[in-house]
Formats: sequence, C-alpha cells, structure tokens
Amino acid sequence: MNRTKLAGPVLAAALLASVTACGASSEPDTSASTPAGPGAAGARRPADATPVTATMPDVIGGNAGRAYEQMGSELDMTFKDASGQGRPVDDPAVWKICGSRPGPNQQITAYPVTFDVVKVSESCKDTAAK
Repeated sequence: MNRTKLAGPVLAAALLASVTACGASSEPDTSASTPAGPGAAGARRPADATPVTATMPDVIGGNAGRAYEQMGSELDMTFKDASGQGRPVDDPAVWKICGSRPGPNQQITAYPVTFDVVKVSESCKDTAAK
C-alpha cells in the first residue's frame, strides 16, 4: 500500500471561497471590544465552527493517475492493490479504480482517502473480498 499526499484544489477552493465570502477588509477592526496584543487574533475559534469538507467525486472505473491529478496535491490519498496480492502502486497511471473510501458523492471528512485499484489490464470483478 502506498500513500501519496496531494493538494486538494477542491478543498483549497472551498477554503479560499469561505475566506473571501466573508467580505474581509484589508483594514483591521480595532473596535474597543476586540482584544489587542500578540496572539489575540485567531486565538479562539467560534463554538459553532465546522470543518471544511468536500464531496468525493465518482472516479470508480477511472484511471488512478487521472484521479490523482484531479484530486490535487494536498489531499492525503492511499492507493491499495485490490487484487489481494499486496503489490505496491508506484505509478497510479497504470492502475484503475475499483472502489474508494469514502464512496462516490459522500463527504470527505477523514483522511487518507483510500482508492482500491487493480492494473488497467485486470478486472475489478477479480478483486479480493473485503
């Protein structure tokens, strides 16, 4: 099993959108109710803050190399040989995706994202039972 760390443009875009959507100004807010001094800004998160999540695209049956590129370079991904042979996935471009965790169209809330793959010439039907 190989583990590859990738940048998730989806996550980066979501984070960037959430920051810019807040209407942030380049002028600091210096109201009397805001504490001043080192560490005051960003020291506490709001109690209702939620983590940024993304939706897993449906890449089942697709090329693992393309999924690697599509998902981005900051996303923590693992490619696992689904044949049960335990082969290393050194070049995702010669593998195809048989399954993923989380599944297609589900929220990505934990890492690493795992792709079960077989060589392009092999069938997903021959994968080891989970």
